[in-house]
Amino acid sequence: MKAVLLDCDTLAPQDLDLSALLALSLDWTIYPDTSARQVSERIADADIVLTNKAPINALSLSQATRLKMISIMATGTNAVDLPAAAKHQVAVCNAVKYGTGSVVQHVWALILALTTKLADYQRVAVDGTWQDSSLFCLLDFPVEELQGKVLGIVGAGELGRGVAKVAEAFGLEVIYAALPGRQYPDQTRVDFDEFLSRADIVSVHCPLTAETTNLIGRDELALMKSSAILINTARGGIVNEAALKQALLNGSISGAGIDVLTNEPPREGNLLLDEAIPNLIVTPHCAWVARQSRQRLVDQTVENLRAFVQGEPLPRAV
Repeated sequence: MKAVLLDCDTLAPQDLDLSALLALSLDWTIYPDTSARQVSERIADADIVLTNKAPINALSLSQATRLKMISIMATGTNAVDLPAAAKHQVAVCNAVKYGTGSVVQHVWALILALTTKLADYQRVAVDGTWQDSSLFCLLDFPVEELQGKVLGIVGAGELGRGVAKVAEAFGLEVIYAALPGRQYPDQTRVDFDEFLSRADIVSVHCPLTAETTNLIGRDELALMKSSAILINTARGGIVNEAALKQALLNGSISGAGIDVLTNEPPREGNLLLDEAIPNLIVTPHCAWVARQSRQRLVDQTVENLRAFVQGEPLPRAV
């Protein structure tokens, strides 16, 4: 069977062990990267396709007449047109839980940097402000303890629960959002409007779907405390970027840490890439990239492919 990996460079493979992947009894073609317009040609005669972010749409699927399986090298499945894959009887699986440690670590790095004013204090330590001070320490930027505050989590899956576990060490109360229009078997979720008004920190960990696109916009940000901060390491489209920029500029919320944008990479710019926006940290979709996380992703993909080749049920079928 012919297997194609569309965007190997997105895994930063230089420090990874790919030997188990390449040892599978497959005829491999590996591309460093693949643009949207190249996908159809490159998967046309493939039996198996691996993709991280290279998009596989309905047109590409209709032309890939031999295709039997797509393994998404990510948890999010929005790179693949799932209904079209089902129509063409193409099995699709993804990867789960591989990046928990890395993402949770990044979320807390953002939370701590914002609440301790880390960037501000680092700047004044080296720009001459501290040297010119008559005091032994600077108190220019207000710092709040996390203890006793409320962490609100949107999405109670592996990542959300991982972030919540760390919150215990800081003495935070954790609440989970009940998203509009959803039914939950338990009664532990908090109505979304109440959730937003109670949380001192909101951290987003839900997938991007039609229902969660622009989940947090102008009205939702207006419900949040002026002292609150927003963290999004999930997908860019969940938070309305124009509304977030305005909320930060007018002080409706205190700060934000964003690892994802609506369009990545932002070749045509982005509203949030503006140094005039106060208390905003933007990182380039790197929350998941610890070496250990990337290696677990490769190893899990190997198990998905092995199961498929051997005719076993896919362990992580979408």
